[in-house]
Amino acid sequence: MILLDTNVLIEILDKESSEGDRMLKALGEAGEEVGTTSINMHELLYGLKRYAKSVEKVGRLRVLPYEKQDAEVSSRLELMAEKRGRPVRRIDTMIAAVAINRSARLSTLDVKHFEQFTQDGLHLFSA
Repeated sequence: MILLDTNVLIEILDKESSEGDRMLKALGEAGEEVGTTSINMHELLYGLKRYAKSVEKVGRLRVLPYEKQDAEVSSRLELMAEKRGRPVRRIDTMIAAVAINRSARLSTLDVKHFEQFTQDGLHLFSA
């Protein structure tokens, strides 16, 4: 499974984005199930609703929940990032934890936010 970060979802939904087209093609070629996390869905829906955009296209996307085991991994990732001197946004550790716990690859345009977690079991999908 490949989980889509919010920035990837935005590019794919943008009809004029060549980056979104490229990513959509790469995801199709990967031949894996595609979804996102409940955290990313919150960010996306907030942005769409804030700017009065249609939300119907995202309704069919599989959404993985943030659960207790994700909170455990996320808190560990956040603490380790701080110890490394590379603190990150809490929401990014939450997204990484969902991917790690489900053995999913994360597709993101913000690789620098997530690359330190590859040593903790996160696998990134690059288009």
